[in-house]
Amino acid sequence: MKALVLAGGSGTRLRPITHTSSKQLVPVANKPILFYGLESIAAAGITEVGVIVGSTAAEIEAAVGDGSAFGLDVTYIPQSEPLGLAHAVLIARPFLGDDDFVMYLGDNFVLDGIGDVVDEFRKNPCDAQILLTRVGDPSAFGVAVTDDQGNVVDLEEKPKAPRSDLAVAGVYLFTPVVHDAVRAIRPSPRGELEITDALQWMIDERMTVRSTVITGYWKDTGNVTDMLEVNRTLLERLQPRVDGFVDEESEIIGRVRIENGAQVRRSRIVGPAIIGAGSVVTDSYVGPSTSVAEDCRISHSEIEYSILLRGASFDGIRRVEASLVGRDVKVTLAPRLPATHRLVIGDHGQVQISS
Repeated sequence: MKALVLAGGSGTRLRPITHTSSKQLVPVANKPILFYGLESIAAAGITEVGVIVGSTAAEIEAAVGDGSAFGLDVTYIPQSEPLGLAHAVLIARPFLGDDDFVMYLGDNFVLDGIGDVVDEFRKNPCDAQILLTRVGDPSAFGVAVTDDQGNVVDLEEKPKAPRSDLAVAGVYLFTPVVHDAVRAIRPSPRGELEITDALQWMIDERMTVRSTVITGYWKDTGNVTDMLEVNRTLLERLQPRVDGFVDEESEIIGRVRIENGAQVRRSRIVGPAIIGAGSVVTDSYVGPSTSVAEDCRISHSEIEYSILLRGASFDGIRRVEASLVGRDVKVTLAPRLPATHRLVIGDHGQVQISS
């Protein structure tokens, strides 16, 4: 069995972060979201992985390399533009050959991995198997209708009137018959070859499409809210450790990891939280569910339930929460007079000002 990982796409819901960075490489708990998927694939016993890349190909390739760091053998497959998940399968045919494969969306997160569903697919083969999860607003996802045996009988992409609350999660398992399906379908009204249409073609052709409902934790990290929630979930599993420097005037409470080279001075860190290598926290408070990446500077500030990317700095800021802060961002106090706001904001940025 092989794996096909989708790491293209423009990440419009995470702008402006994704103007300069791949959405799959935005870190949660100080590790790119893509890495968790690659680790899950390796843990399932799959070693041959094709990675679909787009405009951020150079960044993805620099981060993942040849895959050996994950115990994988990675082949990169360029996609000129994001034309749908089924299109990714179509262009990956030379890599996939006639092997069974798992398709994994690189910005999705499955807390307990995919080992169980891969084992089930190997032991009880079917034409396709998909992961489903119950969601409050199915209209934002592909939605499945199943029979009493868990076989999928109908699929619809982002329906206005969903017929069930079972959303298609970002993990699919296929036999080679899917290649017939992706060649048979036509682009949807939004101009993409939808994998839900390919699966529906298989159902209409009386092929077996089985489902597994995820009972654990799954998230599509395509927006800031879900990214912060995954970060919180992962930090709750954090093993506390202090490899950096913490002075006697500081207080460390709960699950906190201070990475090698980090410094905490006259500050209070309340876990779960992680302070990345080379970061310096001085006269500040870092609260629960916060990930501070490498080489950040936090001085006389309060930060909670947030993700700070590499090189970000805060000086004299009270109080920041539920925020995703990009690389090398500098946040400082404005002069008290005149009482105006001075802003330099990139395209698609969002700013909230209390007064």
